[in-house]
Amino acid sequence: MSLIPRIFGDRRSNSMFDPFSMDVFDSFKELGFPVSNSGETSAFANTRVDWKETPEAHVFKADLPGIKKEEVKVEIEEDRVLQISGERNVEKEDKNDKWHRVERSSGKFMRRFRLPENAKMDQVKASMENGVLTVTVPKEEVKKPDVKSIEISG
Repeated sequence: MSLIPRIFGDRRSNSMFDPFSMDVFDSFKELGFPVSNSGETSAFANTRVDWKETPEAHVFKADLPGIKKEEVKVEIEEDRVLQISGERNVEKEDKNDKWHRVERSSGKFMRRFRLPENAKMDQVKASMENGVLTVTVPKEEVKKPDVKSIEISG
């Protein structure tokens, strides 16, 4: 394990630091606080989200295997912040059950993203298919400047 301090927390991405993405759990880890004081699996707390910008929209895709759409919230906060949150509950235990291995993640998650000025906040759409949440935020159309041809005399 490296003795060099990590400036931006324990990020699993090989991309550069993204000032628009805020993982609420990173702040606590950097300060040395535990993310959870229960037996929850911390991998679920670090839900991975891809953010792609197309000419028409900002598209977010989150891997949420085993989560129902009713267990996920997509919200828009003031200051153009998109928040994706939810919780996977621990499976109920029967006293007659004997667990041999517990590897699936459980617990709460929340990811927040500050959207750029060109995001149409009133037209956000979300869908979920095969454990992948897709949130589409349309962009304002970039107006092409009016160009007027000038006749050259001479």
